[in-house]
Amino acid sequence: MGRPLALEDVYSLQLPGEPTISPDGRCVVYVLRTTDAAADTDRHALWWVRATGDGWGAPAPLTRGTADTSPAFSPGGDRIAFLRRGDGPPQLHLLPVDGGEAEQLTDLPAGAGAPVWSPDGERIAFPAPVRPADADEHAPISTTRLGHKADGSGLLRGVRQHLHVLELATGEVRQLTSGDWHAGRPAWSPDGTRLAFAAATDPDADLTHRTPAHVVDVAGGPPRRVGDGLGLAGPMVWTADGRALLVAGQPTVSVDHTGLLVQPLDDVPAERDLAAPLDRNVMPGGPGYPGGLPQLTRDGAEVVFCVRDRGCSHAYATAVDGSAPPRPVLTGADVVVSGLSVAGAADVAAVVLADPGTYGEVGVVDLHSGAVTRLTTHTATALPDVELVVPQPRTSTVHDGTKVHGWLLVDPATEGPAPLLVDVHGGPHNAWSPAADAAHPHHQALVAAGWAVLLVNPRGSDGYGRAFLTSAVGGWGTADERDVLDPVDQLVAEGVADPARLVLTGYSYGGFMTCWLTGRTDRFAAAIAGGVVADLTSMSGTSDAGEVLALEYGDAVTDPEAVRAHSPITNVHLVRTPTLVLQGGADERCPVGQAEQWFTALRSQRVPTELVLFPGGSHLFILDGRPSHRVGYSRRLIDWAQRHGAGHPVPADEPVSVPGGLFALRPPGTQERTAVTSAQLSDGSMHAGGRADPRKG
Repeated sequence: MGRPLALEDVYSLQLPGEPTISPDGRCVVYVLRTTDAAADTDRHALWWVRATGDGWGAPAPLTRGTADTSPAFSPGGDRIAFLRRGDGPPQLHLLPVDGGEAEQLTDLPAGAGAPVWSPDGERIAFPAPVRPADADEHAPISTTRLGHKADGSGLLRGVRQHLHVLELATGEVRQLTSGDWHAGRPAWSPDGTRLAFAAATDPDADLTHRTPAHVVDVAGGPPRRVGDGLGLAGPMVWTADGRALLVAGQPTVSVDHTGLLVQPLDDVPAERDLAAPLDRNVMPGGPGYPGGLPQLTRDGAEVVFCVRDRGCSHAYATAVDGSAPPRPVLTGADVVVSGLSVAGAADVAAVVLADPGTYGEVGVVDLHSGAVTRLTTHTATALPDVELVVPQPRTSTVHDGTKVHGWLLVDPATEGPAPLLVDVHGGPHNAWSPAADAAHPHHQALVAAGWAVLLVNPRGSDGYGRAFLTSAVGGWGTADERDVLDPVDQLVAEGVADPARLVLTGYSYGGFMTCWLTGRTDRFAAAIAGGVVADLTSMSGTSDAGEVLALEYGDAVTDPEAVRAHSPITNVHLVRTPTLVLQGGADERCPVGQAEQWFTALRSQRVPTELVLFPGGSHLFILDGRPSHRVGYSRRLIDWAQRHGAGHPVPADEPVSVPGGLFALRPPGTQERTAVTSAQLSDGSMHAGGRADPRKG
């Protein structure tokens, strides 16, 4: 038996990511993220490990940099391009595989983006931010369009991301695109003459959100739109014959699954969605969202991609010509796949695999058999004496018959009803998985302190089909509140959770639900709201994604009353739950004003509350912010839960559990504060004093 995880263990974690496999499939280079506690920063270095052959051995560092990322093998397998951040912005570097020092390739004023090799290995394409020639950081900022700021970057001051090409023979860097728009990740055509990318180039794209695919000649000239221009394009890859693009995207702008679209190079709609038979969301990967970029197999006959299924991300392959349905490559009930890299001349791919016992390890998978070889043991190396609690899957049937899936963490040795932390994920189209979670160490720490932790995936969560994903659109709070509350009722009825010691938390959309539910019920003894969404009206106008978020809950300009009805701030006068508010001080996604608005309203009513701002923290600071901030977030959450939520257990003879539900949901417009359950509103099953009669409901 090992010891439980402690919050301080976060400083010891070794987290691999961004694997790139050599063309012959014999070597994997990846980024290893570690923490320098004294400097209060993360460090990123390139590591490598042999995947096959006589030279297989332990992984080893490849670079000595402290901010090395985005490695990419050359087509010949003899060089690795990567990004290194020194005293200035990140620049492209080149490293020979057989040894030697890294050579700096670019010196751009605003830095460079991730490298993409040309098929012949003679050029590297990359996106890079471009500043206006007359940029002045002290000048007033003028804009006539939305999109003047971005989370993690702040005010953009006219900076736009555009495509560049580096000629390795001469060192010349050419900017290929320009304009008042951003160019996405480039993809080389098989003959190396063109680049494909996504861009919202229309003058009113800030309102329509249309982001079609484009193609530009490497020799120069304006980009040409591909397709009908009505959809959303993300990362893409060319078919082997160069006649079409395989695009991770949507044919129209809506809240929907991302598909794997076959897009001809004409002004016509996509021919088909290769991932459609799975009824799952294609996952290109990103911060907080596992997955990997779609890539062709070595013969070009299949494309390998990732989808989300019941909280996990899995790898599939499917025929490019649509002649066969998708087939599983790497799946499993507790497997989370990210960082997909397919070998150019072998039938294997490199991935990062996370599961309940590991935060992520580099492995290779045979694309035909699905056999997996794990190449690293970074979790065991970092935490040799730690034993993580394994989340147990739970499926609850809620009030309308919908099945809601999630995960329960509890020490098997725990006896009797335990205090319960209910954590609602963000998105709302993200999902909890059972994999070890570096961003939420408080889950494991609370379980070690005798708590149970429920991670629920309510309506709107990803990985349960299109109908489930879209079922909360226009109904934030009202459509999914019982998906959070009913599973808690069931844990109370089973004797797992103590109804007097229930604590609610969540971040981003989970912060919205935390605020919403504490305005609808008094059943939670304490709440911790992070990355808060309190007022959907102001959110629409101040978030860097406000216009896109309006697709979720409605237009605050044309339908203000409907938006107001779904805003937690509308019911804040009913909140009595002690609430801790945790917020990144530079959050542009859920702006700090949302947290301040909620805190101010609670304080004005003398509700026990505290506001904690983490200076410089973006919306993603719980993932990639200062280590002390990440640990501090968890430590403050635990302290608040223990201080306000670990009250006295209800005596065994007191009636507390009714099948109809414990939670007093206030109907819209109800001003009275009650202890009436939603079921009892119709059946009158009450004791004197407002307690539920266990004989009814």
